[in-house]
Amino acid sequence: MTNQSFEDTPSHDFSEHEARNKKFRDATGEAFSKASDTARDAAAKAKSAAADAASTVSDHVMGLLNDQIGVGAQSANHFASSMRVAADDLEQESPMLAGLVRGFAHNVDHYADRLEDQTVEQLVKSASDLTRRQPALVFGLAALAGFFAFRTFKTASDSSMSSPSIQPAHNPAGNNHD
Repeated sequence: MTNQSFEDTPSHDFSEHEARNKKFRDATGEAFSKASDTARDAAAKAKSAAADAASTVSDHVMGLLNDQIGVGAQSANHFASSMRVAADDLEQESPMLAGLVRGFAHNVDHYADRLEDQTVEQLVKSASDLTRRQPALVFGLAALAGFFAFRTFKTASDSSMSSPSIQPAHNPAGNNHD
């Protein structure tokens, strides 16, 4: 038989195997790194898109609220005009009441003019400042509003309970007494 050295062959195969494993690990690591970077970029883009959408919706809602403030101010101006007409009608019978109504109309008009020039943010800041300066007044107004709301709902529920039925009365004997 020939004198062969079997020790060199396994060592050579082992180093090729190690080299292939290293290449595979490097390729896998690079693929995972690229996938991770892609996922991170996609998440950043999604977050940015969501923030942009939220900002757009918020801006749209604020625009609608600001428009509604303008509509409310115009309604208050119309109400003040109606009060002036009522004051003119009251002038003959009760000049003192007519003057009071005119003064109230002037105040409503002034309030509507101030309201028309403000944004939602400015109104919220003004309400917050008033609450800090006059907490008792705000609490009292809230209690008064709650009282009126309670009375309104109580009256509405009482009237709905006492209303007569609209269903015809059922007579089991079949007798009709008209």
